[in-house]
Amino acid sequence: MDCKNRIIKLRESTGLNRKDFCKLVHIPYRTMTEWELDNRHAPDYVLRLLEYYIRNEGLMVK
Repeated sequence: MDCKNRIIKLRESTGLNRKDFCKLVHIPYRTMTEWELDNRHAPDYVLRLLEYYIRNEGLMVK
């Protein structure tokens, strides 16, 4: 799965909109937007850390 789809899937799994998700994970809104629009790519370690954090904090609602 590419970066764009992984980020969107992670965010949607929390049930949060982009603004609230950015606040939760302390990533600038503009950066998250660029990742979701596939204009920039998040480093793989960031994606893995986000997945780990969301799973272990019990943030997945779906």
